[in-house]
Amino acid sequence: MGKGRVEAFTDGVVAIIITIMVLELKVPHGEDVSALLPLWPIFFSYVLSFINVGIYWNNLHNMFHTVQRVDGRVLWANLNLLFWLSLMPVTTAFMGENHFAPVPVAVYGIDLVLCAVAYTILAAALHRLHGNETAFAKALGNDRKGKISLTLYIAAVLLTFVNQWIGVALYVLVAMIWFVPDRRFARVIEK
Repeated sequence: MGKGRVEAFTDGVVAIIITIMVLELKVPHGEDVSALLPLWPIFFSYVLSFINVGIYWNNLHNMFHTVQRVDGRVLWANLNLLFWLSLMPVTTAFMGENHFAPVPVAVYGIDLVLCAVAYTILAAALHRLHGNETAFAKALGNDRKGKISLTLYIAAVLLTFVNQWIGVALYVLVAMIWFVPDRRFARVIEK
């Protein structure tokens, strides 16, 4: 089957996820900068999650751009990823509203781990459907960035119980790694 519907559905779900996250931001009560200070954990959590959701959206766009079709496995793998992404507003709010306490930071990280695992499953389903000699397979390569990210997320969840700021720092590090535009797919598309 064609890929258009899965792309449109994914775009819609991602837009809803971002909308729900922004609705968690509350208007500060007060007229000066000091009114903003109590909101910094919630705002920082929102920015981090917005970037993470945006990274997934960007990567999904690139992946689907290099494939011609999808099948039932790909549809279910994509829904699996969208499920874990759809929990991002809850885990974001949990972490921000609890001022980065260890358990909420770990729960946020568990969601990131499950998103990364789901992304890997989706990539494997697309690879299986399209084969080794396709633009998709060549662009994905061995997905070293994905494997490193998953490892860092797991380490972050565990290290959060040593110090939650280590976990937060690792979440930011992974976002920074992916924030740099991923040229793997662009190089293959340009050829």
